[in-house]
Amino acid sequence: MNRPTIERTSDGPRLVVAREIAAAPDVAWCVLTDTHRWPEWGPSVVGVASEDQFVRRGTRGHVRTVGGLELPFRVTECSDRRWTWRVAGVPATGHRVEPLETGCRVVFEIPPLAAPYALVCRRALGTIERLTENA
Repeated sequence: MNRPTIERTSDGPRLVVAREIAAAPDVAWCVLTDTHRWPEWGPSVVGVASEDQFVRRGTRGHVRTVGGLELPFRVTECSDRRWTWRVAGVPATGHRVEPLETGCRVVFEIPPLAAPYALVCRRALGTIERLTENA
């Protein structure tokens, strides 16, 4: 696993946490975009309500957090194996999958003011790796 870095994205500078995994990019992308699976890999997510099982630009819903908060979300971008969203109207972590020669790299893009969330994202990356091992 790489150390967090700062990258310029289409949403501005972001703290990037990533992990190379052996899964095919399409498998990792499916795990990241399936709203039914977010509670499986997202340590802060216990539930999701959305009419869309798989995110696309414009997907809306509510995410329920570990602390019991139910927050509205809207996916703002979803293309080229990258999606971003706003949670409670605030820009939140972006997600992307980059193909490699063998496997892929799963990436979380964290807004700078949410830098401590990198610890949660690292845990999520490990879970995503385990979820894709047998897919």
